[in-house]
Order: sequence, then structure tokens, then C-alpha cells
Amino acid sequence: MQAQSTNGTPRGWALWFTGLPGCGKSTIARAVHAELAARGLDAALLVMDERRKAYFSHPTYSAEERAKAYTLFAREAADLTEQGRGVILDATANRLAMRQEARVLIERFAEVLVRCPLPEAMRREAVRSSQANVGHHKGYVMPGMYQKALERKHTGIPVPGLGEVVGVDVPYEENPQAECVLDALRPVEENARAVLDFLDGWLPGLPPLAGDAA
Repeated sequence: MQAQSTNGTPRGWALWFTGLPGCGKSTIARAVHAELAARGLDAALLVMDERRKAYFSHPTYSAEERAKAYTLFAREAADLTEQGRGVILDATANRLAMRQEARVLIERFAEVLVRCPLPEAMRREAVRSSQANVGHHKGYVMPGMYQKALERKHTGIPVPGLGEVVGVDVPYEENPQAECVLDALRPVEENARAVLDFLDGWLPGLPPLAGDAA
């Protein structure tokens, strides 16, 4: 069941998971997406690391390309919501203006901020990078990007294919009015449940899981 617009068509919505690279937002977003699917909601899942390769055949990860990629990302989500779809966006979007662009385009929009200390995000990214090297977690921009960015910053030696790294080269801008704020240090299941609790109030008529209906 979905909320209806004034003309009777389903109202689309978008939920943007954001935070530092390595904060765990992708894991939480996938968990929420799977839970919604179990409830019978066919929400689209847009992941920037994947969509960037669709927007640009040979990504350069420059600041200019990043800005254009986020504009395309926001418009793609907006197009889906105009069709009545629910959309989950998984992307860092370090500049608040990037996320605000989507908010302007999408009538029903909310932001999920996964707040994480930078040292913890770096630790997690190093772990997932080592896993990527043995065939898991495909699609990352570059394994070990935090370490490479730090080495580049200290030595001045360029790293081919590595653009500006959020948290090292450019800051991450939090939205003080994010609708849902999570603590990355909490278990994934707990954070996913917090998002679902938010959605239960934000999307009237959201169907419960069979076990919750008892």
C-alpha cells in the first residue's frame, strides 16, 4: 500500500542514506531495502558507485564529474518517484547542496544520516578493501582509498584514478535537519529497525511484516 497523491496516483518517495565512506550506510540501506521487499514494497535501490559507471563509461572521479553525477543521480530518483515508485539512495554526497538538490526535485524526500567517527570509517574501509581484493564487495571506487589519500596528502605523489576523498581531501557536510540520524557504532539490525520505525510514521499505510501483524 502506498500513500496517494491528490489526483489518485501513488505518491513516490525517496530515502537517501548518506555519511562518510565506510560508515556502513550501504549495509543498512540494503537491510532496509530487503525488509521493504519482504513487506511487498518494490522500492528501487540506487547506489552511486554503480550508477556512476552508467553515467560515465570511464569515470575520472574529478570534482566536476562528481557534481554532475549527483545531479544525474537526483534526477534519476526524481523520475522514479514521479512514476509512484519508492526509492532508496545510497551515496555519500559530501556536500549538503548535492542532497538538497534532490530534496527540491522530490516531493516526498527524507535523509538518513549515518553518523560515524572518521577513524572508525577508515578502519571499516580498510577491512572492506581487503575483502574486495579477494572478490567480495565489488563496485567500490578504489580499495584502500583512505590510506592512498593520506599517503598522497603527505607525499604529494598523485594516485592515478583516485579523486578527492571525502574526510581527507574534502569535508563531509552534515545536515543538521536530517530526518533520521543513526549511530554507526550500533548494530546494523538496530539501525535498520530505527529506519523502519521512522518509515512507519513517515509513510502511512506501510504494510507490516507478517510477524509484526500478530
